[in-house]
Amino acid sequence: MTRPEWAANMFFPFETLLTQGRVVRDRAASVDPSGVTLASGERVAADYVVLATGSSYSYPAKPVSDSISEAVDDLRRTHKELRQTDRVLILGAGPVGLELAGEIKEVWPDKHVTIVDPAEELLPGFKPEVVEDLHGQLDARGVEVRLGTRLAVPPSTEAGQAGTFTVTTAGGEEITADIWFRAHGTRTNSGYLADGKLTTLNPRGQVPVTEFLNVKGYDHVYAVGDITDVPEAKMAGYAMQHAEVVVKNIISRLNGEQPSATYQPLPFPMILLPLGPNGGVGQLPSPEGPFVAPPAMVSEYKGADLFTGRFIEQFGPTA
Repeated sequence: MTRPEWAANMFFPFETLLTQGRVVRDRAASVDPSGVTLASGERVAADYVVLATGSSYSYPAKPVSDSISEAVDDLRRTHKELRQTDRVLILGAGPVGLELAGEIKEVWPDKHVTIVDPAEELLPGFKPEVVEDLHGQLDARGVEVRLGTRLAVPPSTEAGQAGTFTVTTAGGEEITADIWFRAHGTRTNSGYLADGKLTTLNPRGQVPVTEFLNVKGYDHVYAVGDITDVPEAKMAGYAMQHAEVVVKNIISRLNGEQPSATYQPLPFPMILLPLGPNGGVGQLPSPEGPFVAPPAMVSEYKGADLFTGRFIEQFGPTA
């Protein structure tokens, strides 16, 4: 959104991914132990099923369109709206809101960015030095963070559209801005399981899984990523690890062997949180426990290209 000329880099075509198989573009209407029923009415039978439908999130963190061209056009339009403003309000001080603030300040360091969140602290559960470094980098970039409060009434303009407005926090403080973005409200994409033909969802709409990442009650149905009830933050890095476990277990079954790959969430959180391409904070696992990743490492691993490099390796070069 801040650099629309770069936006196309994050979309990858499925046709370069599968050398054997097919991609069906449709929506799942229902899943049962023997396959998937699509919205079109087509039935896809399966010996193994993997639920990997993730979650939905407010734009611009995730596109609102299913078309690459339309998604890029949306980002270009929002870029034009944002470019003409001086004061930005972000609702939500989680990783998404913080990353957005960092990207905006990288391109437009003179814009005033305010983040509002009812939470009392940033990155709860992380090492104090990570949180302290995060505050320091935000301060150095001129990002104003207001924690422990929320807006009394939502802004009068639509999210992502330029237009000056003034809002009041629950504590009576006024904030004037020219554009705002929502950076909260994850929704699990599991509505197609609501009929109960496969499993019962938890109150968050998540699927119960075993340590092998099987959907409980089945040895041939798996789930990965945000849709699982694994007790951890829902982040792309964890979903990739889930996928590796599921691949190993399906291969074992295809070879007539008993699956042995398991997944256990870490006893502490991890994160790579860039604040633009050249800064940010991180906490990563090691044999001795969590360690603090310096900004240079955060930039090298994620900030410089937002992980697109690793996906180019998986999907192959694109046209």
